[in-house]
Amino acid sequence: MISTNLLIFRFPIHGFVTKYNQSLTLHTMLNQAHESRSKSLANTDYNVNNETMQKSKFGRICVFCGSSQGKKSSYQDAAVDLGNELVSRNIDLVYGGGSIGLMGLVSQAVHDGGRHVIGVIPKTLMPRELTGETVGEVRAVADMHQRKAEMARHSDAFIALPGGYGTLEELLEVITWAQLGIHDKPVGLLNVDGYYNSLLSFIDKAVEEGFISPNARQIIISAPTAKELVKKLEEYSPCHESVASKLCWEIERIGYSSED
Repeated sequence: MISTNLLIFRFPIHGFVTKYNQSLTLHTMLNQAHESRSKSLANTDYNVNNETMQKSKFGRICVFCGSSQGKKSSYQDAAVDLGNELVSRNIDLVYGGGSIGLMGLVSQAVHDGGRHVIGVIPKTLMPRELTGETVGEVRAVADMHQRKAEMARHSDAFIALPGGYGTLEELLEVITWAQLGIHDKPVGLLNVDGYYNSLLSFIDKAVEEGFISPNARQIIISAPTAKELVKKLEEYSPCHESVASKLCWEIERIGYSSED
């Protein structure tokens, strides 16, 4: 059976010439002119809104964040703001799958905005981090290693909100993967109220002491607001020298799997 799709296009009418009957009253002519002008303005607004709509090169962004909300309300506000920023740019969310803490806030904001949410969570953590109603798609995995691999595989970029050991581990691993050449995706820190200042100082110290190359320092992007950070991620271009190419890592992975 052949189906037919009907496409409807809206476009502004910039002008037309019509012969008016002499019997047409001035009042009627004015009404028609007003209606034509109103339609033209409405179509102009429609086009302007489409032109100014924010577009992103990212389909999905992975967000690392705490299963706690933190003591400051600014952390919670930042999680919601980030979720709203992703929605405004038509970006879907990949995250750790929890419904509590900052994880719950950012995922709820993205879900409420109509974007798709993918939560990746180890089965062992589900009773602890999943409470009440879950949002989006929940993918259960065997362990923490598989969780990080799945989150990275489905994402085009990474953002870390404030968090604890788990957030730092996830963040530093994707930074290391970028340095090694496993991926070339941008990594961002949402540095709310200077939360990550100490970490950035540590990294700068490591550069100063020769443990991190100056070019590799550029892997990490930071900004105090979600809007500014996503903009920087959009503009990111890798400038560090990878330890090995992405292709080499892929070949190595395939070879390792075939030996199992």
